[in-house]
Amino acid sequence: MSRLVPVPGGGTHDLDGVHRSVVVIGGGQAGLSMSHCLTRGGVDHLVLERGTLANEWRDRRWDSFCLVTPNWQCALPGFGYDGTDPDGFMPRDEIVDHLRRYAESFRPPLVEGVEVTRLRADGTGRFAVATGAGTLTADQVVVATGPYQVPLTPRVAERLPDGITQVHSSGYRNPGQLPAGAVLVVGTGQSGCQIAEDLHLAGRTVHLATGSAPRVARRYRGRDVVDWLDDMGHYRRSIDEFDDADAVRLRANHYVTGRDGGRDIDLRAFAAQGMRLHGRLAGIGAGTAAFAGDLRANLDAADRVSESIKDSIDTHIAARGLDAPTEARYVPVWVPADDGPTSVDLAAEGITSVVWCTGFGRDDRWIDLPVFDGRGHPVHHRGETSFPGLYFLGLPWQWTWGSGRFCGVAGDAEHLAERIAARHGTAVDFEVPWLSGTPDNTWPSADEWTAPRTVA
Repeated sequence: MSRLVPVPGGGTHDLDGVHRSVVVIGGGQAGLSMSHCLTRGGVDHLVLERGTLANEWRDRRWDSFCLVTPNWQCALPGFGYDGTDPDGFMPRDEIVDHLRRYAESFRPPLVEGVEVTRLRADGTGRFAVATGAGTLTADQVVVATGPYQVPLTPRVAERLPDGITQVHSSGYRNPGQLPAGAVLVVGTGQSGCQIAEDLHLAGRTVHLATGSAPRVARRYRGRDVVDWLDDMGHYRRSIDEFDDADAVRLRANHYVTGRDGGRDIDLRAFAAQGMRLHGRLAGIGAGTAAFAGDLRANLDAADRVSESIKDSIDTHIAARGLDAPTEARYVPVWVPADDGPTSVDLAAEGITSVVWCTGFGRDDRWIDLPVFDGRGHPVHHRGETSFPGLYFLGLPWQWTWGSGRFCGVAGDAEHLAERIAARHGTAVDFEVPWLSGTPDNTWPSADEWTAPRTVA
């Protein structure tokens, strides 16, 4: 599938002492996009992937998973969507195949099954990249490990009765893997809503703890909403156009689905069909799950966002005099009698499993360089950090809405390739001590230091 470049000693996994101008860490769509741009520019490099190509898509997505953005938005560098359904939504296995064919189209210097355990400046103007296959050096490094690294499960999960099966969304595959009985799904981001739908369509009794995530209609006035928003320039807006960039980067994604050709996810309709909706999960104790009294507020807020997007589309159509069919606005098909029960007896409701759709965290503690803010987020401008030669790629809202997705990563990779080319041959001119102000005899040596792999 991928060409593994020769390294000293003749082994493809003996990386000790190897040097490349650029090392790219991560072999997903971001890392492959970076590799394509570097290959096109004639820059020698190596891509390190701890698993296998596209393993995040293959191993951490459920069986019915599919894209929520149309296939035509899959525009990796030098490799646009080439299938027969540009307005459709690729399912999981087709996404994996798409990335495999992308790699075959330019044969990246990809080494699979190698995990990076530490990244530091080595004091000679180079980066030292420690891996399970030895330590290599690089003049520049691109971290393309993606935004979904460590599954986050709240500590309240520890209070569930021992007999209840728990799984994070990253480990959910299909309804059949869960024991018979009702299922509590926690979280209404994209994963939570789609997994709740998957279970609901399979005939399972679902309790859904809602949150503040917004929703969006799949189609409006004759077109996919994504098509309208693309015409309106929404996906090309850069992060510096917003007053509060941090707030924008932390926004939850709108829930919708591409399943079965694409449709709305309407939690009210699910409730009318028997799904049990609750407010935010507030606590667990003595076999009981407690919920905040915000169900009505959560549903209303999600609807307001969806309708506001339609308002902007109406304005766009009117301003340009476009010929588009009119469409009646959404009318709620179900309204809670109140804000729902404040607690549920898990045993009495027959709840035998919980799916935690509570997101992911970053784990960059293996990066021993001063490029993070107080919350542990990398500080950068368009992916370029203040540490010369270190870059990030594939972050949400790295520059535009599409930065962490198939539709925007190409522009970010091309930008970084230009910045890398501008620095090509320039050494890093300073080293970061282990801890500022401490004598160097207190610093651990490379073979004494082990990077933690979980978020605190």
